[in-house]
Amino acid sequence: MTGDRSRLTMILLMAPLLIWLTALIFVPHVEMFLVSLREKVGVRQYEFGFANYATFFNEPLYWNTFVRTALMSVAATVLTLLIGFPVAYYIAKMTRGRSKTILFLLCLIPFWVSELVRTYGWMILLRESGLFSGLLQYAGLASQPVEFLYNDAAIMVGLVYTSMLFMVVPLVTTLDSLDDSMIEAGYDLGGTGVSIWREIVIPHAMPGIVSGCIVVFMLSLGNYLTPILLGGKDSLWFTGLIYTQFITRFNWEQGAAFGFLLLALSSFIVWAGLKLSGQTLSRTMGR
Repeated sequence: MTGDRSRLTMILLMAPLLIWLTALIFVPHVEMFLVSLREKVGVRQYEFGFANYATFFNEPLYWNTFVRTALMSVAATVLTLLIGFPVAYYIAKMTRGRSKTILFLLCLIPFWVSELVRTYGWMILLRESGLFSGLLQYAGLASQPVEFLYNDAAIMVGLVYTSMLFMVVPLVTTLDSLDDSMIEAGYDLGGTGVSIWREIVIPHAMPGIVSGCIVVFMLSLGNYLTPILLGGKDSLWFTGLIYTQFITRFNWEQGAAFGFLLLALSSFIVWAGLKLSGQTLSRTMGR
């Protein structure tokens, strides 16, 4: 009787999650995959095959944009890690009490505003009449307004800024669990700052590093607003091509194929990252 009640309780607890996964993830993805296999041959007439995927490989623009998006997403992830790790370490190990709460809150505050507003904020700062251009002219480093928008550097700034919280939070959580006595023992045994970071801090923080990198990479790869607004119409971001196929050209078949190619790319890079780091998904997720 007790076993039946426990089983029923587990089923009831899992039911909302299973319904959510089935209705909003599994079923739409199956439907989109079937759409990606369709090729129009007439009015409401279709043939099934891989022609939409062949179009991707036969068109240099699509392939180059795909590779460019992947490389820039990886670069944004690395930059976010390089900037976020010292911040997370300072919050987790160098501050206590109210100071830690305030610093963590400062990292959180920008995300109280929508991504669209944050992106437009960067556009205001980076445009010709913006703050950065004005400072350069005021300091005598530029004789005329400087346009910082609509280039890869502006895209990278927006991606790193948008993703920073998702790198800092798992790192702070992981580094918080690092016992300070281990670091002190490392110094007592003659270790240097570099060796302690290499042998103690980074290995301990590796689950948080991998977790943060996965989330940041996924967000960067699937980002649409930041690359389009900060990079302009010629930003060549793959999500822009997907939007064009679905909304502008009404070619849902090609757009669905592009979506699945993006899903395959993200899955492969996450798998490769886990293999290279020696981590498992369950350990990365905190189990």
